[in-house]
Amino acid sequence: MLAALERHPTIHLSLHYTGPLIEWLERERPAFLERLAALAASGQVELLGGGWYEPVLIALPEPDRLGQLRRMADELERRFGRRPAGAWLAERVWEPDLPTALVDAGYAWTVLDDAHIRAAAVPEEAIWEPRSTEDQGRRLTILGTEQGLRYRIPFRDVEAVIGYLGDLATPDGRRLATMGDDGEKFGGWPTTFEHCWAPGDWVERFFEALEAAADWLTTVTPSSWLATRPAAGRMAIPGGSYPEMGEWALPPSESVAFGEALERARVEGRPEARWLRGAPWRNFQVRYREVNDAHKQMLAASAAVRAMRPGRARDRARDHLYRGQSNDAYWHGLFGGVYLPHLRLATLAELIAAEDATLGPAPGSGVLRDVDLDGRPEVVLATGGQVVVVKPDEGAGIGRWDIRAARHALASVLRRRPEAYHTRPAGAATGGPADPADPASAGVASIHDRAGLGEPGLAERLDYDWHERRSGLIHLFAPEVSPADWARERAPDLAGLPVAAFEVDRRSPRSVDLSAAARVDGAGGPQPIRVASRFRVGGDRLAPSLEQRVRLVNRSDRTLVVRLGLEWTTNLLGGDPAAWWEVGRERTRFDATRTARAVTRLIAGNDHLGLVVRTRLRPSADVWIATLETVSNSEAGSERVHQGSALLVSWLVRLEPGAGVSATIASVVDVAVDRAADERRAGRRAAARRGRERR
Repeated sequence: MLAALERHPTIHLSLHYTGPLIEWLERERPAFLERLAALAASGQVELLGGGWYEPVLIALPEPDRLGQLRRMADELERRFGRRPAGAWLAERVWEPDLPTALVDAGYAWTVLDDAHIRAAAVPEEAIWEPRSTEDQGRRLTILGTEQGLRYRIPFRDVEAVIGYLGDLATPDGRRLATMGDDGEKFGGWPTTFEHCWAPGDWVERFFEALEAAADWLTTVTPSSWLATRPAAGRMAIPGGSYPEMGEWALPPSESVAFGEALERARVEGRPEARWLRGAPWRNFQVRYREVNDAHKQMLAASAAVRAMRPGRARDRARDHLYRGQSNDAYWHGLFGGVYLPHLRLATLAELIAAEDATLGPAPGSGVLRDVDLDGRPEVVLATGGQVVVVKPDEGAGIGRWDIRAARHALASVLRRRPEAYHTRPAGAATGGPADPADPASAGVASIHDRAGLGEPGLAERLDYDWHERRSGLIHLFAPEVSPADWARERAPDLAGLPVAAFEVDRRSPRSVDLSAAARVDGAGGPQPIRVASRFRVGGDRLAPSLEQRVRLVNRSDRTLVVRLGLEWTTNLLGGDPAAWWEVGRERTRFDATRTARAVTRLIAGNDHLGLVVRTRLRPSADVWIATLETVSNSEAGSERVHQGSALLVSWLVRLEPGAGVSATIASVVDVAVDRAADERRAGRRAAARRGRERR
């Protein structure tokens, strides 16, 4: 793209690079940044600011919104000599209070979708002119990126795009046609590199066509346009994003209905197409428990970092916090997002690092706190080596098990859920051409058109979990249940304990005791039982320990015969031979499926992460291990993704009336490297090096 701009100096546009990408370019491709700086200095390219680590701003506390925005402005000024006037909003997620943070951070304009502007009741003929909005007296100018251009560039023939612009042009030249979209569409998505560059040369031909139309069409940077033309008027923009985002944020059944209704309205030219917006972006925190848990962990880490004393420690913690606010793992749409374990775990690693810097060596533990902000408290157990969060009202399971020195979220396992695209045929995914009647539709398939294609036979692999994927969940199965039925969630749970509400009987800084009364459904009628579960944390920073002891008591007047199971789901990033299980003396990949009997000891590890989890069982147990895979969309179509490994340790028990049985699973996590200590040592070496350079 830079080479094409260098060949065509009359083409003016704006470019946005995320903070992480700029940091990488500075380390690995400094010559690229020098070329970019030359284009910016000439005025041909205007660099957009935004949040440095590409957060969705509405998800952040106001101080972090300002911090991320100012960080980007400072970094661009340091590298390129000019503070940005415009801000790119990640995924164009908007709420009406955003002008306050944007303007206070020094920004004058931003880019939203034409759907935002239509939702503000701006007439159709007026959406081509920038308008202003305000919050608490802060006025911000809005440029509308138009869907017709986004879906044509670069996916339609060059002549069709120029013709579309010609149809929109007016003799007085007052219209500004804005297209702001992902850079990946110019070579990162499947087939787009060949289409845009070689052999298709779409970008080159498009720039040449723009130059040839110079008598009626010109390209400008946004700030140069706004410098000579006032905003066309005011508007009040409701919250939202682009229409597809609103569709993805809906529950699956409503998402399909919404997509069909929106497409019909567009095809028929109906006025309600202007007002259909789907669910707000925040609904991803409702749809996905894992997203909400990460978001609330981020909010807690943010508050803790703000409470630190000024200094290098707080600066390091803030850097980790800001990295942990990158948007990708906080939503899921056409592809990727929270479904990608490496993104999810990278985000959580940064939040763990930020929190680790604020908690100190001996954090508070054994407290009741509404961690996920659902109105019901959780139990937090923490040591210098780990943080464990137990959810009493949903099966008394562990939804968070963070290993602090390794900065790894062991319990980050995504639940297998229905998604709208699971029922949508190939080639019928969300989105599509802005104008379905456009005869110039022979270009390369857009990312919307490709969704639904991919690995064959995936429909048979669609398994859904009936409970959240937490560790320490207690199951009672019929004795004849099979490992395959359990793995595919087709084994009836006789008491529903994974979703039962447990009482907190007692707690201390290192342990919590919980219990629940339930009934086992059997052929002879319900049998009352009582279950108790104790979690105890211990160990040190490089060898934290976590133990669960469970007791089942038969309170009925008949013999109880069941398979008592304890389910632990963990994520060590399977799909890589470096991640493994070891049962007995046999080692298998972590994403393998296997069974074993009379097991007292098992080990799991990841050599890249430097983690080994050593587990002992009392008494000896049957062990079933199953890989948890989701079917989700990717840039190339639907694919299987390993989300974690499910371990069920179980015992066949026969309890006479009034009798009970106990079982224990105890794990120690060996950590090879303390990443916080490494970071401090690296900081001291860098400071010493800077001191020597000054001398």
